[in-house]
Amino acid sequence: MISIRPDYKAILELVTPGSSVLDLGCGNGDLLTLLVSEKKVRGQGIEIDDKALFECVAKGLNVFHDDIDTGLAEYGDKSFDFVIINQTFQQVKRPDVVMREAMRVGRKVIIGIPNFAHIKARFQMFSGGRAPVTQALPFEWHDTPNLHFLSILDFIEYCSKRTIRIEDSYFFWKSRRVWIFPNLFADTGIFVIAE
Repeated sequence: MISIRPDYKAILELVTPGSSVLDLGCGNGDLLTLLVSEKKVRGQGIEIDDKALFECVAKGLNVFHDDIDTGLAEYGDKSFDFVIINQTFQQVKRPDVVMREAMRVGRKVIIGIPNFAHIKARFQMFSGGRAPVTQALPFEWHDTPNLHFLSILDFIEYCSKRTIRIEDSYFFWKSRRVWIFPNLFADTGIFVIAE
């Protein structure tokens, strides 16, 4: 049996069978493939990286080459049941635009972020005095695609300041769910946002 990442498992549980899904920054299409095969969703992706786009097409996925930072003007209001932004939000140049557009286009938005304040990252900064490299943050400072270094608490505060309602949240460290002090002990956060 294939091992499924914990963030993928959480998203699989959250998405309703047969629903419509738009995956923003879908990468190589692994999550979208799972959703199509396991939940029978009507899925579509948007990806900017050419190599990842070709991998999606090879998997038979419906994926468009576009930049989510420029908005989703071609999509109508609430045209998808779910919009997914998994491990992409910290990489966009204009998070406010991406968030606003995702909430406009989707009935619910699922966002997965790496937690830059995880204890392992904190320890690496403290003990080694260098930018952390962890399982959830596998890049060195000079080759990272991440533009925004946020923590779970940063994201919660971001939503609060913009009166964005977090309907549910899930926190993980490796394959285990974290229930206490997630900003310290979780390396990944999944948030469900709904109006």
